[in-house]
Amino acid sequence: MCIVITLGVALTLKSCSVSYKMSGASIDYSKTKTIQIVDFPLRSSYVWGPMGPLFNSKLKTMFSNQTRLIQVRRDGDLKIEGEITQYQQRNKSVSADGYSAQTELSMTVNVRFTNTKNHNEDFEKQFTAAQTYETTRSLNSVQDELVDLMCEDICTQIFNATVANW
Repeated sequence: MCIVITLGVALTLKSCSVSYKMSGASIDYSKTKTIQIVDFPLRSSYVWGPMGPLFNSKLKTMFSNQTRLIQVRRDGDLKIEGEITQYQQRNKSVSADGYSAQTELSMTVNVRFTNTKNHNEDFEKQFTAAQTYETTRSLNSVQDELVDLMCEDICTQIFNATVANW
């Protein structure tokens, strides 16, 4: 009898499972099925060539991996477009001997978002990310890593502002 009860409880627990998807997206897929992500051109006076393709790839990959939206070339239910408007470095802190100790590298992206299913969600705004590095290191030695981190940060900000509704 004890075995029958244990087996019954085990089967009941196994059949009652809850599944959560932790993508953060809150999309009504019955209404919104497609997204158009236009490549962001470099419009900054100071640029680093690989930055544009890296940013565009990360943004498209994030939406592909974290939503069920189908990416289309035109007429998407959602549309994300814009440009990389600023890429700069500046002194962040000074050492005791009066020289720069840290440099801040920053990137700003202007985004225009259109939701054809709900134009109340449309916006145009800027997203910025920054990373700091020791001035004893050259920009060339840290640029790949820092731009990758800034692109990831900005893509997350864009994702949250467009489809996460946080």
